[in-house]
Amino acid sequence: MQTSSKQPLVFITGASSGIGQALARRFYDAGYSLALVARRTEAIENWLALEQLEPRRFKVYGADVSNTDSIVAAGTQCLEVQGVPDVVIANAGISIGIDSTIRSDLEVMRQILATNNIGMAATFHPFIEAMKARGSGKLVGIASVAGIRGVPGHGAYCASKAAAIAYCESLRGELRSSGVQVVTVCPGYIDTPLTQKNRYPMPFLMQPKDFATRAFRAIVAGDTFRVIPWQMGWVVKLMRLLPDGLWDHAFAGRPRKRRIDEL
Repeated sequence: MQTSSKQPLVFITGASSGIGQALARRFYDAGYSLALVARRTEAIENWLALEQLEPRRFKVYGADVSNTDSIVAAGTQCLEVQGVPDVVIANAGISIGIDSTIRSDLEVMRQILATNNIGMAATFHPFIEAMKARGSGKLVGIASVAGIRGVPGHGAYCASKAAAIAYCESLRGELRSSGVQVVTVCPGYIDTPLTQKNRYPMPFLMQPKDFATRAFRAIVAGDTFRVIPWQMGWVVKLMRLLPDGLWDHAFAGRPRKRRIDEL
């Protein structure tokens, strides 16, 4: 295993677009080397060429986070080629509406959980022991405000993000005395390919670049939990306080997230 270079290293999944791509640019601008992971490596390579990033400061790894062997192999390769990252960001995720009365949607839910939950744990897995041995590192889970309360038509996605929040909290406790920090970031609505197909209002919609700037600050500061943008933090507090009846009434008749057949 190589030792870390003078430049800090960040490992990011889902780096081919949206939040992952914006985070890659923000960390690069801050002097980090990049380990970028996605299923669509060609999309990353095209973006890197367009941005004219220095080839010596990045490596691209092809992996599907929903396949445990695939993402663990990418992490292991990163350790061998670039060394132990200073920051690992489990960002890859999918968001699709489901209807539990439709049999095929149960398979969609299985894929969402495999990507958003097992994929997050598998992303962290290769690096935990190495970070513990070094006595430092940050594991960052990109969750969502959708994990705070369930919304009709979003059952799989909300469940997966609630699980991501609980998982990161559990992992944070496990690593408490190791020097390895766990940071949970909960985005609100970010203008990415995941949200552009939504058919309902998205308050406080942010551009990925703006989100990446605020997330970078939270990660560097070692915040344990951060909602971005801050306005959504107040919305989250209200979401937690609303009685079930009022919550259900608020979303009655609201357009639902598109199912896979509607994308």
